[in-house]
Amino acid sequence: MLISVALGQVLSLLICGIGLTSKYLSEDFHANTPVFQSFLNYILLFLVYTTTLAVRQGEENLLAILRRRWWKYMILGLVDLEANYLVVKAYQYTTLTSIQLLDCFVIPVVILLSWFFLLIRYKAVHFIGIVVCILGMGCMVGADVLVGRHQGAGENKLVGDLLVLGGATLYGISNVWEEYIIRTLSRVEFLGMIGLFGAFFSGIQLAIMEHKELLKVPWDWQIGLLYVGFSACMFGLYSFMPIVIKKTSATSVNLSLLTADLYSLFCGLFLFHYKFSGLYLLSFFTILIGLVLYSSTSTYIAQDPRVYKQFRNPSGPVVDLPTTAQVEPSVTYTSLGQETEEEPHVRVA
Repeated sequence: MLISVALGQVLSLLICGIGLTSKYLSEDFHANTPVFQSFLNYILLFLVYTTTLAVRQGEENLLAILRRRWWKYMILGLVDLEANYLVVKAYQYTTLTSIQLLDCFVIPVVILLSWFFLLIRYKAVHFIGIVVCILGMGCMVGADVLVGRHQGAGENKLVGDLLVLGGATLYGISNVWEEYIIRTLSRVEFLGMIGLFGAFFSGIQLAIMEHKELLKVPWDWQIGLLYVGFSACMFGLYSFMPIVIKKTSATSVNLSLLTADLYSLFCGLFLFHYKFSGLYLLSFFTILIGLVLYSSTSTYIAQDPRVYKQFRNPSGPVVDLPTTAQVEPSVTYTSLGQETEEEPHVRVA
């Protein structure tokens, strides 16, 4: 349980690094290039993971994967790219408070998609943990209001709020799709395909929408280091997140990421001289308590055991079980608890 919480906090720290480098680029150097920053990350993923797929043999080769599933990864690449773009774009229209609150919309999206498409079932303690995490997030937003932290212009708040909701929805779709791929296929295949199609579509979007902004960037070694730092944090996030999702779940990861804003705030106390409030500490520990509650018991999967056999053994061959006898659906405990050899069966009326 503690390992699961700790792994999620590593992801939050990486997001904190992404946020800090982006803040320096946009506010100190006036480099507003979100698509270019995403493009750099996708290029790194392409160079590491797509080339790995290219040199593999057999069914795991890049061309073999493209022949079977190219259009699915094309859609996923677009979803992932636009999720990042919409949330960053929302900062130009709405307030920081609205973005922090509405970005939590990703949690119900992930829960619903996991329920219907991954057939994950939750217990009462999971929902209690989720509510506690969201209360902690609300506490942080309240602290921002009380200390008068910069809230943003909010010139066209409705547009900005819709952009955040759209980005959160796409994030949820991407995360659940990612969990399915890494459990049934492989982490390298997911990252390789995201790198391929993400670099392709972000390159097109960069050429159309952001090439003028890129020409305005006052290039020097400081800006170069910030772009390198951003790309390193983003590459680390994309590379490490599938590992954490496979050990926990997409829902658990998104709950863990709620602390990322707090890490950014704690760094801002020293770097940007933000005002401090005790509510920030209360918020941080409230979110951690919610994470511990959520992680204290396992979720479970209810589905046909033949499908789950393939789900549990993605690296092994698919075994066709005999279909002469009627197969009962099963409930299988997964994710955070120890798996047992005997799976409890439930009879469906």
